Amino acid sequence: MHDALVYIAMVWIVLLLGWVVALTIRSSSAPQRIAALDLIALVLIALLTLFSQLRDVAYFLDAALAVALLSFVGTIGYARFHARGRLFS
Repeated sequence: MHDALVYIAMVWIVLLLGWVVALTIRSSSAPQRIAALDLIALVLIALLTLFSQLRDVAYFLDAALAVALLSFVGTIGYARFHARGRLFS
């Protein structure tokens, strides 16, 4: 029963990933696209976590952590660029 719930959650997250990709393509401004890309990273982290639970291996969690760190750095970099007009001070 536990595996069936993980498969159902994975299907739900893949559908959500498709919706978020469509949202990213349809967005009109750069801040909306950055927020949608951050949401794609969040959904990908959830998918990697569920896949790690299903396969009972830990290295997918390492990949999820790397995606989270890169997403955070990218979002902070864009926020600084949007606020100041340049990336570094």
